[in-house]
Amino acid sequence: MRVRKAVIPAAGLGTRMLPITKSMPKEMLPVVDRPVIHYVVEEAIRAGIDDILIITGKGKRAIEDYFDRSFELEYYLRERGKVDKLKQVEEIGEMVDIYYVRQKKPLGLGDAILHAEKHVNGEPFAVLLGDDIVINNKPAVKQLMEIFERFNAPVLGVERVAWDDVSKYGIVYGTKIRGSLYEVRDLIEKPPREKAPSNVAIVGRYVLTPEVFDALRNVKPDKNGEIQLTDALRSLVKEGTKMLAREVEGKRYDVGTKVGFIRANIEIALAREELRKEIISTMEKVIQEIKHG
Repeated sequence: MRVRKAVIPAAGLGTRMLPITKSMPKEMLPVVDRPVIHYVVEEAIRAGIDDILIITGKGKRAIEDYFDRSFELEYYLRERGKVDKLKQVEEIGEMVDIYYVRQKKPLGLGDAILHAEKHVNGEPFAVLLGDDIVINNKPAVKQLMEIFERFNAPVLGVERVAWDDVSKYGIVYGTKIRGSLYEVRDLIEKPPREKAPSNVAIVGRYVLTPEVFDALRNVKPDKNGEIQLTDALRSLVKEGTKMLAREVEGKRYDVGTKVGFIRANIEIALAREELRKEIISTMEKVIQEIKHG
């Protein structure tokens, strides 16, 4: 069955990026000249998805405004002959069909996904977290969609992380099927290093089936009162649901952290030919000033 819909949870408070996220959604933080969520939506489109639901929350109106048409700005650019900029602005408003649902209380990723049930309407769907950018010629979520279409089973996007970082992720214990593909045997949400069954971490890309909604309704909230998607997926595995994990190919940036955000800006800018030379020159000057300062 083809995956046609994507869900992008974007209701989190962004506490790792405070204080800027006090007034700006973390998904709207700029990476070069586009907000983070632009890259995520673009990935879904490149994967062939034409129906996107964004789960928003209080203070997230800027996301809706960004993907809406801006007739005043378009008029301003048209009148001044700024054709290239006008084209960029118009394309954003016409990227894809985007719908919105608001998560009224910050009760965790699992609760945010539950808000997508009516829109998904019984179909398999992709989930792309709004603070992870993955750069690759083949979109990360497309890599998972191909596995889903072959095996007709939920697929988690994963990568190997440093053992010291396992407590930051949902961790997968699985049996390798071949290459970068695993069958999931267990999942643990943010385990301490000594209790982690592996260093294979879930990295913000999923293809899920509607069975996840009942699992989310039945899972117990964690110690913070939040419903965790990893816990619901674990319950499905324990009940016998076949679930796969695929190591995602591409360069991933966790822009929900300050270092990840800065690194994404530097490396994505360096990949743009019109910016590379000047940025390298600027970086060299800064390094020299630090050395001799």
